Amino acid sequence: MSLEQQISKGIMEAMKAKDTVRLGALRNAKKYIIEAKTAGPEIAELPDADVLKIIAKLSKQGTDSAAIFTAQNRQDLADEELAQVAVFQEFLPKPLTADELEAEVKAVIAEVGASSMKEMGRVMGIASKRLAGRADGREISACVKKLLS
Repeated sequence: MSLEQQISKGIMEAMKAKDTVRLGALRNAKKYIIEAKTAGPEIAELPDADVLKIIAKLSKQGTDSAAIFTAQNRQDLADEELAQVAVFQEFLPKPLTADELEAEVKAVIAEVGASSMKEMGRVMGIASKRLAGRADGREISACVKKLLS
């Protein structure tokens, strides 16, 4: 079952269970999936990699919003955002630890044969695609800089 189908099934289950937080989060994800499907040439189903990007983006936005709400002493809104982020996290792959990230980046550097900061772009291109959804772009970039300098 594809990720898009899992989200649609999750919407139905959330409706039956009257779980408003889960329903809202999954409907929001479904909205972005439909927008992505209709933005370019019409496709029947979005690939799982693209769905993961959408869910990761929504998760990051929710986390950032919760931090802003907490800074503004609006814990009620922050809790809502974090509850939706928890729903998104169920669909995302387990994030890499710092050691796992470093090992993956070392493998990419060896594969590319990079030895200086001049080749950071090539390493980042491959590493970003390979680690999509499992590591943040900033974390990947920091690790690549550390290993190439």
